Amino acid sequence: MTTLLVLHGPNLNLLGTREPEIYGDLTLAEIDQKLAEAASAKDVEIYSIQSNSEGALVDALQEAAKKADGVIFNPAGYTHTSVALRDAVAAIGIPVIEVHLSNVYAREEFRKQSLIAPVCLGKITGFGWMSYRLALEALIERG
Repeated sequence: MTTLLVLHGPNLNLLGTREPEIYGDLTLAEIDQKLAEAASAKDVEIYSIQSNSEGALVDALQEAAKKADGVIFNPAGYTHTSVALRDAVAAIGIPVIEVHLSNVYAREEFRKQSLIAPVCLGKITGFGWMSYRLALEALIERG
């Protein structure tokens, strides 16, 4: 069975109440539930981790290399600043897809720069919670 990590970065624990006009009104638990249902229908196991800590996200990526076949990763605010997360993604040897709920290219200029995307299989942005679902489908199809 395929196993995927869904890794959520800082402030995503506030979804549902944090700027719903940008991020939508679903909570993180609701997004994780929708993904779990979609994964189960495809005979894929997922597990989710959220952390506001850069080091904990690095640890989760390193651990995923031992037990996951791929990662769906929303690095949130660390997207634009974290060389450590970029290096972790590059080092783990499994496919990672960067996702974002909002269309980062329609927002502030600094959000258009990702340090992490160049070492990912791909990047999906702007489809709300469906960005995660599209990444799930892409990782399943990639095999």
